[in-house]
This record gives sequence, C-alpha cells and structure tokens, in this order.
Amino acid sequence: MANDVGAELRRFLEAYPDTRHFDVFLHDLNTVERGKRLDRAGALAAYRSGMLLPGSMFALDVLGGTVQATGLGFDDGDADRPCRPIPGTLVPVPWQADALAQLQVTMHEADGRAFFGDPRHVLAAVLERVTALGLTPVVAIEYEFYFVDRERGADGLPQPPRGPLTGRREYRTQINAMADLNEYSPVLAQIARDCHTQGVPATSALPEYGPGQFEVNLQHLPDALAACDQALRFKRIVKSVARAHGLDATFLAKPYRDMAGSGLHIHLSLQDGEGRNLFACDDPATHAPLRHAVAGLLDSMADGMAICAPGPNSYRRFRSEAYVPLTPSWSINNRGSAVRIPVSDAANRRIEYRQAGADAHPCLVLAWMLAGIHAGLTRRTEPPPPLAGNAYAQPAGEPLPTHWATAVERFAASAFAREYLGERFARLYATVKRAELDQFNSHVTPLECAWYLGPL
Repeated sequence: MANDVGAELRRFLEAYPDTRHFDVFLHDLNTVERGKRLDRAGALAAYRSGMLLPGSMFALDVLGGTVQATGLGFDDGDADRPCRPIPGTLVPVPWQADALAQLQVTMHEADGRAFFGDPRHVLAAVLERVTALGLTPVVAIEYEFYFVDRERGADGLPQPPRGPLTGRREYRTQINAMADLNEYSPVLAQIARDCHTQGVPATSALPEYGPGQFEVNLQHLPDALAACDQALRFKRIVKSVARAHGLDATFLAKPYRDMAGSGLHIHLSLQDGEGRNLFACDDPATHAPLRHAVAGLLDSMADGMAICAPGPNSYRRFRSEAYVPLTPSWSINNRGSAVRIPVSDAANRRIEYRQAGADAHPCLVLAWMLAGIHAGLTRRTEPPPPLAGNAYAQPAGEPLPTHWATAVERFAASAFAREYLGERFARLYATVKRAELDQFNSHVTPLECAWYLGPL
C-alpha cells in the first residue's frame, strides 16, 4: 500500500513539476480544516509514515479551543498520532498564485488502527455494516450556500453582496432566476473550473430562494467515502474562489433571519452484487426494501438531530413552510417531508434525506443515514403512510427536537448512536457539543439587552 500511495505522489509531481508545497489537512467535527503546509520532503514523509497531529484535533470546539472533558487534551498528554493520506485527494490548488497542492488525510493510532474520533472512520465503520449485506451505496450530495458581502451590515450581521455585474445589493428572492446566474457567472464559472481541476464532479448550479444563494449538485458516486471527500473539497473551493472575487461564501445554515436556510441534501440508492438498484420499483409506497429503509431513517431521525444540525444557528432553519422537516415524515415528490422519494424512472429510484443543514459534517450525516437504512433493512421495520399535500398542516409523528440543547441531550442518551457510531465517538461528540452550548449560552446578546434592559 505504501508503494502505491508513493506512486501517486510521484505521478502528481510528474504532472505538476513546479509544485513545491502541499497543504495537508483533515476536517474536525465542525468541518474546519486542520493541518500543516509541507514542502516536498514533508509530503513524502507523510506518504511514508504519516503526518503527526494531536488527537485533540477532534476535541476542538468551533472556536478552536480544546474541550478538556473529552480526555484528548491534557489527560492524553495532547499526544500526536499519524495522519495518513487519502488516496485520490492529492490535487492542485488552482486559486493560488504559487504552485501549491493539497492533500486530505485521516488520523490513525500508532499501530495503524483508525482513530475513533475521525468522522471519516466513523463513516467507514457504518459503511462496512451496509456492504456486509452485499449492498453498495450510490451517493449524490447537494449543497446550498450563500455569497455574502465581505463587510458586515451596521448590525454586525451578514448582508447580501453587491452584484459583480450590476453593483446592486439585492434583497429579493427569485428561485431559479437566470438573471442571478448571469450576475454571478464569473464566480460560478471559476468554481466549476476549479471543481474539474480538483476532481469534484459538480453537475449543475441553480439560484435558490435567497439573494446570492445557490445550490450545486455533485454527481452520484458508488463510493460513499469519496463522495464525502469531494463534498469537503467543494466547500473549500467555493470559499476560496469567492474570496478571490472579493466576496465571502458561507455554508451557515441560516445567515439571514427572513431568508431561506441552506441545506445539505443527500440522495442515495443501493446496488446489490449484480449492480441492480435495490430500490428500483414502479410504486415506492409498496416496495418493501425501500419502505424498510425509509422506516429506519424515520425511526432514527430525532436521535440524529445534533449530527444534522450541529450548532445554534442550525436550528434557525426549522420553521414552518420553509422546505425543512419538522417531523420524521416521508413522501413521494414532496419537499416538505424529511425523506423524499424524488421523481425518477423505476430503475433510478432513490431516497433524498433532507434533514441536514449545510453546516453539518457530510461524513457524519451520511454515516447516520446509512445507520438508519441498515437498521430498517435488517429489522424490517415499516414506515407510516407517505404524506401528501401540505406537510406542515398535518400530524406526522413526534416533532423533531428543534432546540439545540434538547437535540444534544437526545443524542447523548441515544443507544442507537452508541450502537452505530461507537460509544467512544458518541461520547466525544456529545461532550464537544455540550461545551459549545455552554459557551454560547454564556454570552449576553444585543437582542436580549434591547428587549429586556429597559422594561425590567
């Protein structure tokens, strides 16, 4: 294996001989990139024996502080562990003037075992349980995001950018407006070019409801791990290209109070050993494998809210008639449900999971999704009838926990999370999120002062 990955580095340097430095990084629990910039000798060493980073990379809160209660800080001596390259993720960085490359890595123990806190390993472990059934997930990821102005508004909050062509600052919402595509065409075109250069199969872009909001679809792939690697590269591309054009890009779930939120939607089907789609059918409501998979997703949905909505802003998305799920419901071609069966021919039948925000970690969301599907298929559970009509005007089971503290405690108590994600990881994730919650709640906000300072 070492010779193979060494060959990958040699082939890359033959294709890009001017490359002198490599950004080598992993993604923490909040998808923040953590790593080092290495020269050629350092990159070669990373391929041979791994790049050292402390295990506390996965004990960091969103501000970069180590949550000591995880046991990965002082209790662990802040011990280093080798981070090994992910094959296929060594790519050039086209938005940098210097000849620079980047490489994604995963953390391991010194003896080669997967480090329990790395979300990519969490996904790999759940994926093994699905493939043990003789099934291969085929995954496509959709991201929604906003371009925002580099300068904040007078209230300190994000504001829409001035259009690159017109110079106007738009506050309207125009779903699928071609004028918005034209307005941001140079930025989107460079994102598309850089996606191609970095092997990210972006297939389409469309304007969403909010000003400067777009959705980009990534091509379906019969490799769940690679699909998430590409999704994380895509986020880096979007943010980097936006900065090069004088903008910021954000995957914050709800940057504006009165505008649409941004989601991370995952489309998934399952191939059997003969390459046939397990979900292929004319009528999803009567097809047993699809119904079982949907039931598993719905049964586990509330426990996984803290995975799909990882921070306080995540819960701003969950409002009535905002195309986000408020209950664990499913439907055929209805975007108000948590699980949707999109329009397709019988052979291409798939599930769309609509719970997660754009701020969620794709490895963890997909791991949770596959865990639910595995449970549904193996336990042969049955879902309620698919809903029709206005999803927000009818009961569809217990409401999802749409408050951060409630969701974190639901996850912390979840036997399902411990079973599928591993007890150590479930405890780690809950500990970090509890620490973030405590820190967030300790702040005094301008709004509460405006509301309560005078009358009381």
